[in-house]
Amino acid sequence: MNETNEDLLTGIEMHLVKASTGKRFANFLIDTIVLYFIMGLIYTAIALVDPDMWTWMEADQVLARVINWLIDAVLFGSLMGLIETITKGRSPGKLITGTKAIQQDGNPITASEAFARGFIRMVPFEAFSALGSPCYPWHDKWTKTYVIDIKESALM
Repeated sequence: MNETNEDLLTGIEMHLVKASTGKRFANFLIDTIVLYFIMGLIYTAIALVDPDMWTWMEADQVLARVINWLIDAVLFGSLMGLIETITKGRSPGKLITGTKAIQQDGNPITASEAFARGFIRMVPFEAFSALGSPCYPWHDKWTKTYVIDIKESALM
């Protein structure tokens, strides 16, 4: 008997439960703390290797702030994308709260979706898009993904 995965899944329905706004907020807080800690370690390592690396930015404070924000945004988005790619949709916050990012059809997110989600988080005021009920922030909406509660979701 040589059944394909599609044959095995015939007749099975998915019951996906979106993560609550409270869990999404916890994910946000945990991820922000963990990622900025990692970024701090990266910046410390760079400073130890080359203490004069960013002295050129001291001349213009406005330019320095803009460049610093851009570096932070690229690093944060890259780290989030990398983490969600490696863990198949689970950031540190999602690991702790028992949630997971998936495609709208229930499949795992792809690497391109994970990185897009990471970089969209850097759009100014994106965090405010998570307010409301149901919680559907831009990084989900624009990538056509959801964050589900793993324990409450099931295959039926």
